Amino acid sequence: MTAIWKPFAAGLSLLALAACGGGEDGAPGGDAAANIDPALLEIVETRHETMEEIGDSFKTIRDELKAGDPDLEAIQTAAAYIEEQSTKVGDWFPDGTSPADGVDTDALATIWERPDDFADAVAQFETAAASLNAAAQSGDMSALGGAVQETGGACKNCHDDFRADDD
Repeated sequence: MTAIWKPFAAGLSLLALAACGGGEDGAPGGDAAANIDPALLEIVETRHETMEEIGDSFKTIRDELKAGDPDLEAIQTAAAYIEEQSTKVGDWFPDGTSPADGVDTDALATIWERPDDFADAVAQFETAAASLNAAAQSGDMSALGGAVQETGGACKNCHDDFRADDD
């Protein structure tokens, strides 16, 4: 890795860690959970598990970019997975899967209160994930750096407005 790339990768890793990864509990909570449709609980579990995997994939990309000799194939695989899953995110938050429904989740009620804003945030993530994958598949490390920043920003944008803090 060139000396110019290392400081960028280090700063990027902090952004990526803050933006993606971490997750929601996904487990039902309280007495209200007993009344939740099992199919909806399965959706909550899917969103939790897949969001964790998206975060892990983003971490793979970040770690590879920090490596002296990045594994382009690992980056490409991770980026393809992120893009594939990004197109499903909007389907993982149906009515009946919010904290108000008794679901123990880090998803904030604003998802269901401001569905158009949430849809815009999901669309921003989908666009960024597609750019990330295109850059990864091209092998152009300069384009990849910008696409990683864009994707991390899309993750952070959504987490800032629609996900509870990890504290």
